[in-house]
Amino acid sequence: MSTPTSKQRKAVLGKRQQLKMSESAHAYVRGNTVQFYEWLKSKSVQGSIPIGPDIWICGDCHTGNLGPVADVNGKIDIQIRDLDQTVVGNPAHDLIRLGLSLAMAARSSDLPGVTTALMMEDLIVGYISGLSGRLGKREPKDLEPIMSVVRAAKARHWRHLARERIEDLKPTIPLGTKFWMLTSEERKELDELFASGGLNPLVNCISGSEDDEKIKLMDAAYWMKGCSSLGRLRYAALIRIGTKKNPSYRLLDFKEATAAAAPSSKTSAMPKNSAERVVTGAQALSPFLGERMVATKLGRRPVFVRELRPQDLKFDLTKISQREAVAIARLMAGVVGRAHGRQMSRVQRQSWVRELRQRHSKGLDAPRWLWSGVLDLAALHEAAYLEHCRRYALGES
Repeated sequence: MSTPTSKQRKAVLGKRQQLKMSESAHAYVRGNTVQFYEWLKSKSVQGSIPIGPDIWICGDCHTGNLGPVADVNGKIDIQIRDLDQTVVGNPAHDLIRLGLSLAMAARSSDLPGVTTALMMEDLIVGYISGLSGRLGKREPKDLEPIMSVVRAAKARHWRHLARERIEDLKPTIPLGTKFWMLTSEERKELDELFASGGLNPLVNCISGSEDDEKIKLMDAAYWMKGCSSLGRLRYAALIRIGTKKNPSYRLLDFKEATAAAAPSSKTSAMPKNSAERVVTGAQALSPFLGERMVATKLGRRPVFVRELRPQDLKFDLTKISQREAVAIARLMAGVVGRAHGRQMSRVQRQSWVRELRQRHSKGLDAPRWLWSGVLDLAALHEAAYLEHCRRYALGES
């Protein structure tokens, strides 16, 4: 595939997004956030979902947005890894979105329907444990799809990231299907940002230096990456830190920040600048990632920049067993609970737990609001996914 011009990008990215969302029902859920937000705002849902304390939430809490994340010292933890839609809002929204994603992952693995009920029960158990900082015991054999990725993350180094992302250890980014040539205006904006020193605090943090390091932009390209974010500004930049004789290289991810579509609190303040909102939310929810991010501007567009680390990986939740699915639901909910709980006072946590434990259904330990919400959303997304596939297959617009 030849590199598209700036005018051709929109059409190519739109087609790519359609293709990725057609891969499976689970992939469709990951790429379609709008339908979830519309459901949350519908009159039939209003009043049925409990309202927790105003805290930073992920806003798009699906399984693909959780995974191993490294801090600047290389320590690894499972945290939320994508914060584009982060807002100050209702923590229950993250639980429903995660529950839907887990249910669709089970469906894509061809697991029996009872699996979803079991997952929702363990989701609540894991979340409440995470709120209090107690994630409980883990059975390694039941979490092998998770632990195998964590082990791989711990064994990865810069050379693995370089070969995976830029295909070589040389300080260049090869153009092709993933990376496209920048326009002269885009390159100029990047050069001006580096020249201004706007990224120095981030580089000093990731390099561990208290002095301003010498930074050189070695190469940059437009990056076709993601699914729901395809079509926004996205650049990869390869930088050299230090001198030619003693260099180290880092790969930076530049991403345009747009207004959040996730419902937010009407009473709690958030940064008006979208890039600052994303970085602030990341620092609250995912400290390992938040410390590797900075908000800035390219031209007039707000962007957030993060350093990519070789340990940052996604989980592959295909072909999992029922036992694995249930254990993964508890683990992932615990990660979200821990991210929420660190923002709450003890009194807030206790009150929120009481609210979560209320309204259980007969014969089902998961709260009725969670079970009903996941059922409604699964049905809506299943129908929408099939229609999406039909339209894409027939080439309709």
